[in-house]
Amino acid sequence: MKIENAYCNNGGGLISGLKLIEPEVFGDKRGWFLETWNEKKYEPLTFCQDNMSFSKYGTLRGLHMQKPSQGKLVQVIQGKIYDVAVDLRLESPTFGKWCGVFLSGETKKQFWIPEGFAHGFCVVSETAIFSYKCTAYYNPKEEISILWNDPEIGINWQTLEPLLSDKDANAKPLSYWKEQNVF
Repeated sequence: MKIENAYCNNGGGLISGLKLIEPEVFGDKRGWFLETWNEKKYEPLTFCQDNMSFSKYGTLRGLHMQKPSQGKLVQVIQGKIYDVAVDLRLESPTFGKWCGVFLSGETKKQFWIPEGFAHGFCVVSETAIFSYKCTAYYNPKEEISILWNDPEIGINWQTLEPLLSDKDANAKPLSYWKEQNVF
């Protein structure tokens, strides 16, 4: 297994805390096997909820965050996505900066997004099955949705016309949430 700092392909360099994980894959003529989580090998984390979604090409889910924040270990089971984390830690020198990485069922890489980040992804293959482990339970009453195309953040989502939920289409810009003192 290889764990390294996630270098952001948006020209933003490194954002502290984000990790790209390449698990060891054992394969033969029957297929392959890999360990997706082992407390002894990964940072000492406690997960309480696992989630999975299936999405079509162009689906954009995000940008979401809740209080208390969730850390997420994300991976793609099948297909390919462009995964994005936005730093919303007020004390961070990279507050409001984003990091995007491609994840696919083929590479089997994982992306660790610690507490204090908004998260979203866009499907760039025909379909994708996306899985993630969370460090806190989902709490819809404490969730915030940040506008996916907020010019203050400036994410290049790798798609021209995303498929959005009503919640994501009507999300508020980062400036609104700063004024509400949610961070």
